[in-house]
Amino acid sequence: MSKILVICFSSINNVAMAIPVIHSLATQYAQHQIMVLSIDTFSPLFENVPDNVIFRGADFRGEHAGLMGLGWLYNDLKEEKFDAVAAFQPTFRSRFLCWRFRLAGIKAAHIKQNRRELQKLIRRKHKIYTEQDSFFQRCAHTLSQIGYPIRLSFLSLFGKNKGNISSLAPLTGEKNQETWIGIAPFATHVGKIYPLSKQEQILKHLSARDHTKIFLFGGGKKEIKVLEEWAQHFPNVISTAGKLTINMELALMSNMDVMLVMDAANMHLASLVNIPVVSIWGATHPCAGFAGWNQSAANTIQIDLPCRPCSLSGEKHCYRKDYACLQGITPEMVIEQHKQSHQLNETNKSHILFRFLLVVFAFASTLAILIFHIRSSFYPLYYCIRYRRKIIRNNLSNSFPEKDLKEIVQIEKQFYSFFCDYI
Repeated sequence: MSKILVICFSSINNVAMAIPVIHSLATQYAQHQIMVLSIDTFSPLFENVPDNVIFRGADFRGEHAGLMGLGWLYNDLKEEKFDAVAAFQPTFRSRFLCWRFRLAGIKAAHIKQNRRELQKLIRRKHKIYTEQDSFFQRCAHTLSQIGYPIRLSFLSLFGKNKGNISSLAPLTGEKNQETWIGIAPFATHVGKIYPLSKQEQILKHLSARDHTKIFLFGGGKKEIKVLEEWAQHFPNVISTAGKLTINMELALMSNMDVMLVMDAANMHLASLVNIPVVSIWGATHPCAGFAGWNQSAANTIQIDLPCRPCSLSGEKHCYRKDYACLQGITPEMVIEQHKQSHQLNETNKSHILFRFLLVVFAFASTLAILIFHIRSSFYPLYYCIRYRRKIIRNNLSNSFPEKDLKEIVQIEKQFYSFFCDYI
C-alpha cells in the first residue's frame, strides 16, 4: 500500500474543484491511502469521500502560521512516510512543502498554471482567446507526474442518489411534485455579482410559478439580511442562509431541479451533487478553465465584450466603471436559459425512464417467448409430469406389436410433441 499526500490550500472554490479529482484517484487506487492536506475549516467537504481518504487540517492563523509554522507542519507530515506528494494550488505554502519533500527524495509535483496564456486572455488590449485546460485536467496531469494517472470519473458526493434532507423538513417542507430551484446570488467580488435589482425581477417571475419553491443560498451578515428580505417579500421563497451546515447545504442542493449561481463557491458546490447549474459570468470567463465540474457550456450565461475577461477571479475593478459585462445580461436571458435547462433536465429524466421501460419490456418479451417455447416443448410434460405415460406406452405396444421398445419410445415422443403443439 502506498501513501499519497494531496495538498489543497487556497479558497473554498479551488478545494471544492479538487474533490472530483481526489474522488477519482481514491476509487481507482482503492488499495492506497490518500491524505488530503487543506485548511482545517474545509473538513466538512470531505465527509462523503471514499474510505481510503483521510483529511488533515492545517491552521495557518495559529500553529502553522509563518515559515516556522510551515516547518513544523512538514516535520509532522514526514512522519507519515508518504510515497508521493501532489499540490493542487501553486501557492507559496504548497511549493515550500513540495520542495522539502523533494529534498527528502520523495516524488512531488505541483499544478502547472499557464500564466503567460492566461495573461494574454485577461489583458486589456489585444486579447487572445484560447481555451485553457480545465482545473480538473491540470490536477489529473499533476497526479500523472507522480506516477498515478487517473480517469476523471466522479459523479456526485452522493453517488447515484440524492442527499438525505429528512431532518430539514421543518424548513423545506415536502417536495412531492414541486419544482425546486436553488439561487445563490452572491460572490466574493463585485465583478461576479449579477445586479441585485435584476435578480429580484428573476425571483419575482420564478416565484409566481405554480408548484415551484425557491431556496436562497448564501452567508455573511449582509447577504443573510438581503436573502431574508427577499424570502419575506416573494411567495414560495425560503432563505437557507445561516441556517444550515455545509453538508446540509450540499444535501439540499442535490434535491434541486436546477441551480442559478454566479461564478463563485456555490457553483462548484452545486456541481459536486450532479444537478444542472446555470451560471452567470461577468468579469471572468469559463474558457480560463474554472467552470463547474461536468457542467454544460450551454448553461453559462455571458455576453461577448472586447474587455472580457478582465481578471481570473473578478477582483479587479471595472475600468469602464459600468460593469457592462453584467449589466448587459437581461433578466429575460436568465429566465429563458433556466427554462431550457429545466426542460433539458426533464427530457433527460424521460429518456432514463424510457430506457428503463425498454429494458423491462425486452425482458418481459424474452420471458414470454421462453415460456411459450417451454410450453410448446414436450420435455416438461414427458419427463417431469409424465402425463399418462404408462397408458400411452401400453396402447402403442398393443397397436404395434411388431416394433421394439426403441421404436415405441420414438413414436411416443412424437405423440407428446404433437400434443404439446396442439394445446
